[in-house]
Amino acid sequence: MLPNKRTPTNPTQRWKILQLFGLVKHNPMLVSQWFLCWVVVGTVCGLFASLYWNILELMTHQLEKVEGVSLLIVMPIAGLIVGLVIHFLGNPGEIAVIVDNIHFRGGRLDIRKNPAMILASLVSIAAGGSAGPEAPLVQITGSFGTWVGDRLRLQEEDLRTMSLAAMAAGFTALFGAPLGGAMFALEILHHQHIIEYYEALMPAIVSSCASYLVFAFITHLGIAPTWHFPEYNLQNIDDFAWAILFGIIGAVAGWIFMAIFQGCDRLLAILPIPIYVRTTLAGLGLGTLAAFLPLTRYFGHEELESVLTTNFSVVFLLILALGKMASISMTVTGGWRGGFIIPLFFTGACIGKAIAILIPHVNPALAMICTMAAINAAVTRTPISTTLLLSKLTNFSPFTPILFASLIGFFLAPKVPLIASQLKSQQSLEEI
Repeated sequence: MLPNKRTPTNPTQRWKILQLFGLVKHNPMLVSQWFLCWVVVGTVCGLFASLYWNILELMTHQLEKVEGVSLLIVMPIAGLIVGLVIHFLGNPGEIAVIVDNIHFRGGRLDIRKNPAMILASLVSIAAGGSAGPEAPLVQITGSFGTWVGDRLRLQEEDLRTMSLAAMAAGFTALFGAPLGGAMFALEILHHQHIIEYYEALMPAIVSSCASYLVFAFITHLGIAPTWHFPEYNLQNIDDFAWAILFGIIGAVAGWIFMAIFQGCDRLLAILPIPIYVRTTLAGLGLGTLAAFLPLTRYFGHEELESVLTTNFSVVFLLILALGKMASISMTVTGGWRGGFIIPLFFTGACIGKAIAILIPHVNPALAMICTMAAINAAVTRTPISTTLLLSKLTNFSPFTPILFASLIGFFLAPKVPLIASQLKSQQSLEEI
């Protein structure tokens, strides 16, 4: 069911933006003052994302040299730094806080939390936490959208739309998929209705395109596929049956991940310890796991390529998948900052490749990508954007099988989502 009709924008607000860009009153083109505003926001977000990524790369290249037993020292120290940043600068929140702010605060994201998020996420990701930069970028750029909206004196839906457009720009910069990034920024907000704030779709797409161009020009990332999967051509209708099967397997993996995640969360919640002790303990756990399974370290952007090119055994791949689930859970519940979309893709790739080894006549690309799609859709409740993102990241052109697997993962997911704020209200939880 579509939401109620939105309150129309105040003509005075539109005129202020018109004056801001120096446009004539009777603009003969469809290009409006809003379009220019979305482009400017996306451009600034792309510039920030480029700066953030370059700093992250510089820090990662230094810290990734630490290996083996040394991780038992370096990772707890990194955790302590993350905890101290949060303790003194304030808790920057997680994706659940962003979703709550979009629903209940009119899309207003607090820009004052950005220093803590920037510092904590850079240390978390560069030191080797199993969480990626997508969540920090979404929060930071989204709060910039709120700041722009405040400067233009936007209210209600206009302000929310500006925040969502900036969120989409930040997400797109990392993944290099403007349409997928725009869809994700809207899809992540609700566990069932897919796109609730539909009026923000075009602003999100325009802002994402601007951000993508800037980020790709500066970093040269996002133009070619991120991962190089084996070649696949859709020629048999039986592949849809396989996609559904992989979707079921990915959904089961999503249930397992959420059980591990919630177990870690409950375990740490019963310990009455300061945040910097919690993050330090998480660092010790992550360092120990990475010493035995090095591929569980970092968020999987480069590690997934190793899974594709190395002949691992079925047993090792399944152990690696479980280890990655544990690593993601310790990272996020332990107070380290970052997102878990790419780590979930890594987990799904490990499981999919193990299946392809067990069933030799199955195309390994189909098995891995469909499992990646299903586990992410089951956990994040984003089947459409997951399909678009994976199609771009893997150059998997016949994306219909990915869509089948994503939908299976979405509909077989637990009724109560991992991101509880996707329910939007306690009443929704009670109805479930």
